[in-house]
Amino acid sequence: MVSEFDIIRRHFLAATPAREDVLLGVGDDCALLQVPADRLLAVSSDTLVAGRHFDPGVAPDALGHKALAVNLSDLAAMGAEPVWASLCLTLPEADEAWIAGFAQGFATLAHRHGVQLVGGDTTRGPLSISVTVHGLLEPGRVLRRDAARPGDLLYVTGHLGDAGLALLARQGLYVRDGSMAELQQRLDRPEPRVDEGRAAAGLAHAAIDLSDGLGSDLRHLCEASGVGALLYLESLPLSNAVRDYVEETGDWSVPLSSGDDYELLLSVPADRQSVFERAARDWLVPATWVGMVDHGRTVRAMYPDGRLEHEITGGYDHFRE
Repeated sequence: MVSEFDIIRRHFLAATPAREDVLLGVGDDCALLQVPADRLLAVSSDTLVAGRHFDPGVAPDALGHKALAVNLSDLAAMGAEPVWASLCLTLPEADEAWIAGFAQGFATLAHRHGVQLVGGDTTRGPLSISVTVHGLLEPGRVLRRDAARPGDLLYVTGHLGDAGLALLARQGLYVRDGSMAELQQRLDRPEPRVDEGRAAAGLAHAAIDLSDGLGSDLRHLCEASGVGALLYLESLPLSNAVRDYVEETGDWSVPLSSGDDYELLLSVPADRQSVFERAARDWLVPATWVGMVDHGRTVRAMYPDGRLEHEITGGYDHFRE
């Protein structure tokens, strides 16, 4: 039977990039890491539980990718440069083929962003994955969720609702030929907007990553900042598949509340609008204006027909059935 140390040695010991700032990595009781004197250290953790956050039947390489991606998305929302990660993996059995696939998905994304795996743990039990990531920040170029100000313009990266629509399709609640493969990719392999977050630092006042849905995460940003906001739903950036779904059903909850987008929501001062939009032209995904920050205390939505919803509710909640 394969042991815990066999798993680490075969699949994780040398899987990710070797960084010069890692003085001691996987294999000892602790990692020793060199933090530059002129940088701040950003740390974030997320746990994914089978049946709650992902389908246990999802491809292991996709799960390895997503486990790291959702954590890198938190660093992106702060404008941080990812550097190190630790991984705690709970497995019902030591399936080497599954572990190899998971490690490959994790390592491929880690290489793309220069992240070294520096520690963690493996144990036996119901399938769950916990990842902690570390990033470096330049003081004065930090994005936080508590710094939005009335008059700021709200932008989101990429498209909204693709992952939510893919989940509906996976549950058999919505079927449409032709676009499902791309939507499933967005659900299973989200791309953290690390470069976009780093580029926005110093331009935007505040940011948050969209893990729980635009409406919910915008509420978090507004509550932290002591402000309100108005969204213009007609301006939301939607893929053709999501736009078709909304037009067919009239259901805006997919782009507003379904979660798993892992895009960035950015609060940009109006006097930096032109500079921000010029910078965003070089990004891999567009940044689209979707609303305004105001002096209120709620998040409101203007529908394309002119109807105003005075308070958006919904969004993903880990403790709600």
